[in-house]
Amino acid sequence: MSKYSCNFSPDRLLLDARKCLDQKEARLSASVMFQNRKLIIATKHQKERVIAPILERELGVRCFTDKSFDTDLLGTFTGEIERKLDPVSTAREKCLWAMRLTNCDLGVASEGSFGPHPSLFFVPADEELLIFIDLKNNLEIIVRELSVDTNFDVKVVTTADELTEFAESAGFPSHALILRPSKNDYSVVVKGISSRERLLTTFQQLCDSFDAAYVETDMRALYNPTRMKVIETAASSLVSKLKSTCPACQMPGFAITSATRGLECSLCGAPTHSTRSYIYACSHCGFEKEALYPHNKTTEDPMYCDYCNP
Repeated sequence: MSKYSCNFSPDRLLLDARKCLDQKEARLSASVMFQNRKLIIATKHQKERVIAPILERELGVRCFTDKSFDTDLLGTFTGEIERKLDPVSTAREKCLWAMRLTNCDLGVASEGSFGPHPSLFFVPADEELLIFIDLKNNLEIIVRELSVDTNFDVKVVTTADELTEFAESAGFPSHALILRPSKNDYSVVVKGISSRERLLTTFQQLCDSFDAAYVETDMRALYNPTRMKVIETAASSLVSKLKSTCPACQMPGFAITSATRGLECSLCGAPTHSTRSYIYACSHCGFEKEALYPHNKTTEDPMYCDYCNP
C-alpha cells in the first residue's frame, strides 16, 4: 500500500460533513437571532453612546432609548434614593421595566458599583454589570467587568485649596463633581459640577452655612468618561458571550462560569494553585463542559509549587 493512501469511509465523511453543517447552522442562528430587532437600552445617563454602536454593529439590532424612563427611581449613587435591591436584581428590574414601558421584547441595562477592590485592598474599583434580556427566546445573559481604572473618591473639605487638590486628582473638569453638606446630609445636593466657577461658588455657599463640604466624584456615566470606557468594555464582553453558542442547545451565552485549580507541578507532580481547567456553562439549558489546560500548559513551573518552593 502506498504511504500516501488512507482509509476512506463514506459514512465517516458524511458524519463529518453533517457535523460541520450543524456547527455552521448554530453560528448562523446565533447571528440572525437578533437581526433587525429593536432593543431598548434602559438608561437616562447616555450609556447608549458606547453600548449602542457595539450591539448594532455586532448583533444587527436597532437600539433606542426612552427619555421618560427614570432609572434614578431604583436608586442613586449619592444615596438620597436608596438602592433596595442587589446590583443584578436592580439591573434586571431596570431592564424589564423599560421593556414593559416601550413594549419591546429585547433590552439591555447596566448597573455600576464602586468601592474597594475585592482582592487589591485599598485600591478603588469599578464593577460594571450588563444584563441582556430576550423575552422572545427566554434568554438572560449577564456579564461583569471589574476595573481599577476609576476616579471614584470622596472627601470632606474645608478650604478652597483642599477642594482644588481633590478636583485635580479626580480629573476635573472632564470628570464632574458633586457637593453636599456632609456624607449623610442631603438637604443640598449639587451634581454635575464641571466648571471651576460653579465648583468654588457652590463650595463657598456650603461653607457659609455648614462650615465644610462633602465632595465626591460624579459617577453617573455621562459625567464620567473613565466609567464610560469600562461600560464600553463590558458591552464588548457581552457581545462575545452572546456569540458563544451552547453545543447542546445552540443558544447564545455559553461562557466560563468558574475555574478549577490544581495544575500539577512539573517537578513533583503535586497540585498547585494555578488554573487546571475552565468550566463553561449554558445559561439557557444548563449544559456544562470542562476545558482542560486553558493556558496551553499541562504542568506548572516548580516556583509556583507550595511543596517545591514553600
